[in-house]
Amino acid sequence: MFPEHRELITKLKTTDAHFLKVFDEHNRLDEEIKKQEAHASSDTTPDVKLLKSKKLHLKEEIYAILLKHQN
Repeated sequence: MFPEHRELITKLKTTDAHFLKVFDEHNRLDEEIKKQEAHASSDTTPDVKLLKSKKLHLKEEIYAILLKHQN
């Protein structure tokens, strides 16, 4: 996610507790989505849709934080 901001992400993960929380939650949701999709007959179950929506919201928040801290 956002390879062009890799250095900034690494820095923020060690200096910004909120960023780390949001980043970790995004990754947790990503793993949960993959797990549910692997066990479901369809990736469009309501649970997966909700998880994807939450994940997108977190990704948008991560991007906003990155833009705010960009030099």
